[in-house]
Order: sequence, then C-alpha cells, then structure tokens
Amino acid sequence: MMAMICIGCNKPPSQLQEYIDAAERDGYDSPEDYVRAEEGTYNRENGHFLCTECYINAGMPTSSQGWVAP
Repeated sequence: MMAMICIGCNKPPSQLQEYIDAAERDGYDSPEDYVRAEEGTYNRENGHFLCTECYINAGMPTSSQGWVAP
C-alpha cells in the first residue's frame, strides 16, 4: 500500500491530530482510513492530500471537478 502524506507538511494522517480525532469520533479504524473515505483533497493514485492547515496555506485550491492534491 502506498504511503499517505500531506504534501504541505509532509506528515501522514497518523501524525495529524485532526485526523486522529476525526477517525476516533467517526468510528474509523485509523486516521488513514478516515482520510481515504472523507478527505476531499486525497489523491487515490499517489496517496497525497492536504491537511486543513496546509489547504488553507495553499490558498484553498478548487476545481470544477473537485480539487485533489497532485
């Protein structure tokens, strides 16, 4: 399985409190499972995403097809 990483801060979901908390709150087995299911910026082809802080710092990119991390 490919490594999942925020391309802004270079951290995996298991090191980001927002995903740790969300996974626990919403009944997911892991922060990674939460990101796969719920993170709109998650790129299924390469495992990249932007955590909320990095998404904001990147200027909150959008696309008519739904923006995913490159």
